Amino acid sequence: MERDSQLELYEAVAARLKEAHTRVRELHVPEGVRMALSRKLLAVTAVAKHDLADAARRLDRLMKDLDEGRFPQGD
Repeated sequence: MERDSQLELYEAVAARLKEAHTRVRELHVPEGVRMALSRKLLAVTAVAKHDLADAARRLDRLMKDLDEGRFPQGD
């Protein structure tokens, strides 16, 4: 049963990462901001390999920031 819930979480994180990548790609922001957001997405992806629950939390925060228009500073 635990394996099923882990698989469901993995599928949910994967779908949300795909959605987040699409949203970042479609944003009308300076290239430096887009790159910073892309780095955050890569970090979430890396965390997902070791700790799915933490990756889900990080992704939730990132999506909330996108929803509220809070973007990192670009280089």
